[in-house]
Amino acid sequence: MIGNAAQRLGAVWPVSPSAARPAMVSFVVPCFNEAANIAPLLAALDRVWATARQENPGLRGCEIVLVDDGSTDATWALIADAATRRPDTVAIRLSRNFGHQPALLAGLMAATGDAVISLDADLQDDIAVIPRMLAAHLRGDEIVFGVREDRSADTAFKRITAQGYYRLLAALGVDVLHNHADFRLMGRKSIEALRQHGEANLYLRGLIRSFGFRSSVVSYARLPRCRGESGYTLRRMLLLALDGITSFSVRPLRWIFYLGLVISVLAFGYILYAVFMALTGATVSGWASLVVSIYLIGGIQIMGIGILGEYLGRTYMETKRRPPFLIDEVQRHAKPGP
Repeated sequence: MIGNAAQRLGAVWPVSPSAARPAMVSFVVPCFNEAANIAPLLAALDRVWATARQENPGLRGCEIVLVDDGSTDATWALIADAATRRPDTVAIRLSRNFGHQPALLAGLMAATGDAVISLDADLQDDIAVIPRMLAAHLRGDEIVFGVREDRSADTAFKRITAQGYYRLLAALGVDVLHNHADFRLMGRKSIEALRQHGEANLYLRGLIRSFGFRSSVVSYARLPRCRGESGYTLRRMLLLALDGITSFSVRPLRWIFYLGLVISVLAFGYILYAVFMALTGATVSGWASLVVSIYLIGGIQIMGIGILGEYLGRTYMETKRRPPFLIDEVQRHAKPGP
């Protein structure tokens, strides 16, 4: 459960005037088997932060929140070591692998900045646009979405499936931003709004988009992955796509109803035809039409039951109110004693 009961019952708490400008910036990075990328990631964030401070002198400081999502390599050792050496770094270790969205949520809930920027550890999202995100937030945009205008660095399979998925979500009535993943800036108001939501089936791309706060878009070109392997397997992408559909659209249920209605009308027409043929003395020969109709209707029924079961199962998981993540360990910089 993301927020407590009191927060869920109340409206979004107003943000203090001092939080209206991003004096403090947090970078949130979920990590799963990203040992090869930790050092380049920290170096890249240091460079982009130096640029951001030059362009926006009012920025007070930053923190880097690294979340280890049950990695099996040296990721935790590296980010824990970084947290002990760097006063601006916080390392969070989840008790097991919960998945990208819960790990990202854990970092967002732990971040203390007035502006919180989420990104992936592989640096395929061009973080050079972060100063532009901060500038847009300074102008009053509560949320700034990073949108990939050029995906030539991705494989053809990933580009085709991604485009098809966005079109499917649009057809289902889901309000998602085309070619936006999880590279975004969120102000403190939107972070507190997210804290009030309690979904077990997380799809942050759609959930944050639904807040309705003033927002803008920063476009960038997708970069190739230079180190390590992506943790987003085909299975994980399919599960994320399913979360996006079932969390924000009931149209598949309506489509089943419409399909059943059409089949019922056709079946009634076939019954009238059969009665007419029987009354005129003609016979309907062959078993092919019978077998085809049985398999067709049976397949549609099984598919409909499967879709209903998917929604029912997710409702069941929501009623359990289980936490989306569990934190095992937090490592921070040890301040020197007096």
